[in-house]
Amino acid sequence: MSTATRRSVLAGAASLTFASRAFAQSYPQAPDHAHCAVGTRRLDRYPGAHRRRTSAPVLRPAVIIENRTGASGNIARSRRRVARPMAHTILFNTMSVHTMNHALLRTMPFDGVKDFSPISLLAYVTNTMVVHPSVPANNVAEFIAYAKANPGKIAYASSGPGSTNHLCAALLERMAGIEMLHVPYRGGAPAVVDTVAGQVAALLHGRHAEPRARQAGKLKLLAITEEKRSSLLPGVPTVGETVPGYEMTVWYGAFLVGRGAEGDRDTAQRRDRPHPLSAGSQNRMADIAVEVASSTPDELGARMRTDTDKWGAVIKSLGIATQ
Repeated sequence: MSTATRRSVLAGAASLTFASRAFAQSYPQAPDHAHCAVGTRRLDRYPGAHRRRTSAPVLRPAVIIENRTGASGNIARSRRRVARPMAHTILFNTMSVHTMNHALLRTMPFDGVKDFSPISLLAYVTNTMVVHPSVPANNVAEFIAYAKANPGKIAYASSGPGSTNHLCAALLERMAGIEMLHVPYRGGAPAVVDTVAGQVAALLHGRHAEPRARQAGKLKLLAITEEKRSSLLPGVPTVGETVPGYEMTVWYGAFLVGRGAEGDRDTAQRRDRPHPLSAGSQNRMADIAVEVASSTPDELGARMRTDTDKWGAVIKSLGIATQ
C-alpha cells in the first residue's frame, strides 16, 4: 500500500468516533487490548486503527493494538481465544477467518463462530473484477464468452491459495461454466502489479488496490462482486447481474473474546458503534473503497452463521484446501 493510501486509511479511521461517554464510569481499568491479524500496512488494520485513535483519548487507560500475523489470521485469533474473556479484549477481524478458514485448513485451533461474541459490523470493502486492456471484453458477459472460447488459457491472479480473491474467481469459474488458470501470489500488491503489466489477464480484488491503474487506462473495470451495486461505484454492475446467484461480500467486524456475557457484549456494542461520518471523512473512506457499517450483535452473528454455511459448502465443492 502506498504512503498516500496509508495516510488516507489513518485519516479516515481517525474520524470515526465511538459511543463511549455513557460507559466511561464502568469501563475496566486494565489496558484495552485490540488484536489485528494483519500487518501494519494492510487495509484490514483500519478498524483497529480507528478504535485506537478515537477511544484512547476518552477511555482510560490506553488502547493497545497488537498485530499478530500468520497462519491465515489464526495466530491472532488463537491468542485472544485463550485469553480470559472480558469486555475490554476486542478482536478486529475480517470475515474470512470466521467464515472460511474452517473449510480451508485441515486443523483449526478455535471455532470461528462459537468461540467469539459478535459486537458490531464495522465496514464493507468494495471488491472489483478487473482485466488487462488486452482482454477483448468490456463486461462480464463478454469476458465469459472469451473464456469459453479459450478454456484454460486465461490467467487470473490472487493473493494466495484460499484467499478471498481466489475464491471469487473459482466461484465464477464454477457458476459461469468456464475454466481459467490460477496464478497465486504472496499478497495482493504483486498480484495487482502483474495484472497491470499484462502478465495475467484478470483479478478480482479489493477496489483500493487498483483505482489509479484504472484511471490511467491500465486496467478495465467490469463489475463488482457484491450482491447489490455499491454506492461508491453506482454505475458499475454486479457479477450477479450476469451470473445469477453469484456474490462475494467482504466485511469486517468487532468481536469479544469467548462467549461473553450478554450485558458485556451489548455494552461493547453500544460503546464501539461508529457514529455517522462527516462528508469529508466519508470521501476519505470512499477513496480506499471502504463503506462504514454497523449492526447489532445478533445481526452480525446471523451474518457469520450464514456466510460460514455458504462458504464452507462452496470451498468443499471446489476442492480448495491450503494446509
